[in-house]
Amino acid sequence: MNDPRPVLVVTSLHDPTADVVIAELHDRGIPVVRLDSGDFPASLSVDAEITRQGLRGRLLTPSRTADLAAVRALYYRRPTGFAFPHLSEQDARFAVTQARYGLGGVLASLPGCLYVNHPHRAADAEFKPSGLAAAVDAGFDVPDTLITSCADSARAFVEGRSSVVYKPLSNPVYRIDGLSCAVRIAEVAADDIDDRVAGTVHLFQERVRKAADIRVTVIGPHVFCVRIDSGLLDWRTDYSRLRYTAVEAPPGVEPALYRYLDRFGLVFGAFDFCLGTDGRWWFMECNPSGQWYWLETETGLPMRAALADLLERNP
Repeated sequence: MNDPRPVLVVTSLHDPTADVVIAELHDRGIPVVRLDSGDFPASLSVDAEITRQGLRGRLLTPSRTADLAAVRALYYRRPTGFAFPHLSEQDARFAVTQARYGLGGVLASLPGCLYVNHPHRAADAEFKPSGLAAAVDAGFDVPDTLITSCADSARAFVEGRSSVVYKPLSNPVYRIDGLSCAVRIAEVAADDIDDRVAGTVHLFQERVRKAADIRVTVIGPHVFCVRIDSGLLDWRTDYSRLRYTAVEAPPGVEPALYRYLDRFGLVFGAFDFCLGTDGRWWFMECNPSGQWYWLETETGLPMRAALADLLERNP
């Protein structure tokens, strides 16, 4: 007998990665309810009750109804934010807060649900200082890193190393002449440091002399490692120059991956490493909501099936 419990997919309307996962689940006969927090309240509603038996109720979309007590898994993929454009600024601010802590709190409290990943745990893992500290604890090689708002400290850090790069701690989208842009990783010299450093917090990191980059995608019990050759400081700046090769993790890396994920309570993670010219895998970051499907199309690794297995809760 088929399991009638649905998988919730919480994502934006235009998400090709979620699309392929939903198609795989449909092919397996798994019921799926897709929603975006940005749909609330226009085309999404919630009706939840907390009783002595726990949380129960339902979510309603234009085409689906989900029993909150019977959701088998939730795939959380960066949905859009709540918006109330028809309200005044003050009323909209109040409504957004209520929706975030109300609907968001319900979605984060589903009984017996497997989260891929839990939104609160994913949010915790997106803080780069936390991730770098957890990587050290997990046993990864991590380049020397300075997080500072002090120009003198930044200058001393750069002068004390042969090569240093600047990285944004988060990457909000800038709009320049109407085009969306992101702040890039860049090599920095001591002469580049001035008093503007005091204006906010900055991350400086010793540059790894690398032979290639490695993207490791952990999906439940499966670990998929892809070597990315580009010759670029940041391979994300020009996908046309990338060459992909499926590889195996060296001894010690896989256990460290799971120590890192366990630290944050995650079951999925997209890890970035630099492959040093000395052969060591240097930890850069882990994105708890990272992209992965383009790597399957480039390498043939069965990542979509692995994620569908995880959401289906198929051992």
